[in-house]
Amino acid sequence: MGKNVVILGSQWGDEGKGKVVDLLTDQVDTVVRFQGGHNAGHTLVINGKKTVLRLIPSGILHDGVMCIIGNGVVLSPEAFLTEVKELESQGVEVRSKLRISSACTLILPYHIAIDQAREAKLGNQAIGTTGRGIGPAYEDKIARRALKLSDLVDIKLFAEKLKEVMAYHNFQLTQYYGVEALDEQKVLEETLAMREVLLPLMADAPELLNEQRIAGKNILFEGAQGTFLDIDHGTYPFVTSSNTTAGGTVTGSGFGPLFLDYVLGITKAYVTRVGSGPFPTELFDEVGQGLAERGHEFGSNTGRARRCGWFDAVSMRRAVYINSISGLCITKLDVLDGLETIKICTGYKLDGEEIINVPNDVEILKRCEPIYEELSGWSESTFGITDYDQLPENAKNYLRRIEQIIDAPIDIISTGPDRSQTIILRHPFETL
Repeated sequence: MGKNVVILGSQWGDEGKGKVVDLLTDQVDTVVRFQGGHNAGHTLVINGKKTVLRLIPSGILHDGVMCIIGNGVVLSPEAFLTEVKELESQGVEVRSKLRISSACTLILPYHIAIDQAREAKLGNQAIGTTGRGIGPAYEDKIARRALKLSDLVDIKLFAEKLKEVMAYHNFQLTQYYGVEALDEQKVLEETLAMREVLLPLMADAPELLNEQRIAGKNILFEGAQGTFLDIDHGTYPFVTSSNTTAGGTVTGSGFGPLFLDYVLGITKAYVTRVGSGPFPTELFDEVGQGLAERGHEFGSNTGRARRCGWFDAVSMRRAVYINSISGLCITKLDVLDGLETIKICTGYKLDGEEIINVPNDVEILKRCEPIYEELSGWSESTFGITDYDQLPENAKNYLRRIEQIIDAPIDIISTGPDRSQTIILRHPFETL
């Protein structure tokens, strides 16, 4: 009987999901992306070689693994083909083991134009999007005017739909944002030029996944971004435009919820965030700068600097119950090496009162001050350790304290960027 495991970020993204997916893919038959777009950047380091994937599931580097891009993903044909060519230039076979849901919404040039024009108009109040058209594409999907991958089958019908939607978006661009309209014919020709590559990869993803389940295959669902960037459960409006939490797995892939066996939450040993929005434990001192430097905290996909702070157990408790997390993977433990004192946020102070839950209102969250518990750090290096017993005693104390506060087990510990630099205490596919 196969096992079905979800991997997702339990902070604000950039937790190291790509490495963990790649690590566990040794025991899976299928890897599925179920939300987001090419705003996600999953970095894999294998035998010292670095690969960044944006749209294609991280299992693509493994022979014999089927990769599926689910209906919850918004697909930029241009970005997708660029990524395919990058992988193929490295000798990676892509097309024979990759399928795309026919229901995927397409990101087209007008989505990017709207995204960038909107951020420019917002100025200092900008959300901090990647400007790659993700949000506007999801808007079209919800408004039922999106163009899907399946629309490319009928060229005439595709052209008619494109004409209608571009009239709408060009009106926005020129009349509200004050920028130039896009050329409808150019967009049509450029998109149709990619049709011959895209259509052979199109599939009925729910049916394909059901066949895999019945055949007893192990399936891994790969999330993008993180829990508190979820459109419903995140720090709205400073969020992404999809459901990044565990519920998004089923709606974004067409896989039944009762078939899921385990949810692995990925979290750094500290916290980072990219872009705008509240961040209660953010550090503005030399400690925060040190975390950023040692952790190389720059986005793999965007290059943007990440904000750094102490571990926030308040938000992590919420991530655990929102996602029904079975176990955690703590990444970048080695970045804390050498610190005399390490802090864990165990509560917030709001207008003089102590609270232990995350406020739903982002304006209230902005007023929250962290309440810290201090633990002794360690001077020894944890980099590359693969045996839990070899960790410094204070590092073990730190991990045990996190487990106690958030009421969830730590099943995996990452001590370096390479997939071999990992401590596996309980394997998601072996402990079910």
